[in-house]
Amino acid sequence: MTEPQTETLYNAIGGDGAVRALVRRFYELMDTLPEAALCRSLHPADLGGSAEKFYEYLSGWLGGPPLYTEKRGHPRLRQRHFVAEIGPQARDEWLLCFTRALEETVKHPQLRAIILEPVTRLAHHMQNKEEE
Repeated sequence: MTEPQTETLYNAIGGDGAVRALVRRFYELMDTLPEAALCRSLHPADLGGSAEKFYEYLSGWLGGPPLYTEKRGHPRLRQRHFVAEIGPQARDEWLLCFTRALEETVKHPQLRAIILEPVTRLAHHMQNKEEE
């Protein structure tokens, strides 16, 4: 007799394909929205490495395969982001891109809300300076 699978956010939003679509759209928005220019400037010219790390992190965070920790160990997100000065404007621009990408790629509003609330708290936690 097999045990029933636990429902995770990862499965509920559509698994690997959905996480990849969310991350792809997030970085497309960051790369093209004029209102995300400050946030974009804090990232490398080539967003490929950032996108791969974010995909790996979100995969595990949403309850899917723990790709990030398997490859890179504990995320230590705040510590890893100290190289960038993240103030309120950069934080809000990041959240704008994430929120729009989430709205465009995750169709169920309740799932979006469940994801966005802790991501918003995390974005505020990542802020490491008061002013831009």
